[in-house]
This record gives sequence, C-alpha cells and structure tokens, in this order.
Amino acid sequence: MIDNLEYNTEREHLIIPEYGRHMQKMINHAKTLETKEERNKVAKAIIAVMGNMQPHLRDVPDFQHKLWDQLFIMSNFELDVDSPYEIPTKEIYEERPDPLEYPQNFPKYRFYGNNIKTMIDVANTWEEGELKEALTYTIANHMKKCFLNWNKDTVEDAVIFDHLYELSGGKLNLKDSDEDLSDSTSLLRTKGKYSNNNNNKKTHQKKNTNNRQRKRY
Repeated sequence: MIDNLEYNTEREHLIIPEYGRHMQKMINHAKTLETKEERNKVAKAIIAVMGNMQPHLRDVPDFQHKLWDQLFIMSNFELDVDSPYEIPTKEIYEERPDPLEYPQNFPKYRFYGNNIKTMIDVANTWEEGELKEALTYTIANHMKKCFLNWNKDTVEDAVIFDHLYELSGGKLNLKDSDEDLSDSTSLLRTKGKYSNNNNNKKTHQKKNTNNRQRKRY
C-alpha cells in the first residue's frame, strides 16, 4: 500500500489551483475529444461548474468572460472550442507588464511629502490676492510642521521660505515678508497634545475593560 501512495509533488501541476484537480482533469479530457461539437458541449458544462464554484462572483460584470479566459488558461491554450468572447493567446498571457514609475516629483526634500508639492502647484495657478497670500502662508506653516516631524530641532522661517521659493519655481516668494510663521514650540506642543489625548483614551478604555471583567458581589 505504501508503494501506491501518490503525493501532490508528483502529480500534474495545477495552473489555477483554486478550481482543484478534478476540474483540471475535466479540461484535459475535453482536449482529447475528437469532434468540435463534443468539445463545445463539454466546455459549456465545465463553465457551468466553474460558475457554481464561485457563486459570489455571479453579479460581477464580465464574470462569464473571466471564466472562459480561465478555461483557456487552464487548458494551456490548447482547447479548440467556440468561445462567445475573444480567445486569449499565450503570448498576451505571458507578456510582462511595464514597470511602474515611482510617484516622486521632487526627491530633494522628501520630508515634505507629495501633498505639499500638489498644494504648491495649485497655489501657483491662483491669481494674486489675499486668498493666494493666505494659502501661501498656510502651505509654509505646514511645511514647517513637516520639517519639525523630520528634525525635532527648531527651524528658521528663512529656511522654509527658501524651500518654498525653490519648490514653487520662484512663484511663491515670502523671503521679504514681515510676518512670521507659527512658533516651533507651539507646533510641537500641538502634536504632543494630540498624542497625549490618544494615550489617555486608550488608558481609559483599558480601565473600563478591566472594570467590566471584575466580578461584583
């Protein structure tokens, strides 16, 4: 009996393991049928069984199209049947996708993040006026806060103004401004306040949980 044991490592490789070995055997049997009429009949029966195995996908658009594509993939593109959809080819299936580009617009000051660059680009499109000036100062304050998250020491406003001028292509210039940005200590204090509030909430929830589990007599 031991000599007749069959291990999965010795069996045929399953192209889509989710459907199981019996489904793969059905598709292999369909490839051996002589007439195309018989193959079409068996292929439709296989599609029906595959659909019953995934009932949660019946309402998904192009569900039947997906099943037919998987049928040809599991047959190693060797099943000669009539499909209601365009028959995929092995070359398209094995084609490697194009590499994705990393969405980094300004790698020089990564600690500001991409959202800051997006805000600066939007500010560049606004007309000169009080709204644009207010937005520029808001961006500068947020840049200062991001800088402090990266470097816990204080930072001079002139450094933020220089970075803003550079990232905006010289369109947002606060170098000659008399107005100061938010104080570094206040920005760090605000961050610490929210952190303490979150810790207090967790501690309070933990205490309440312990009280619920305590027996009362």
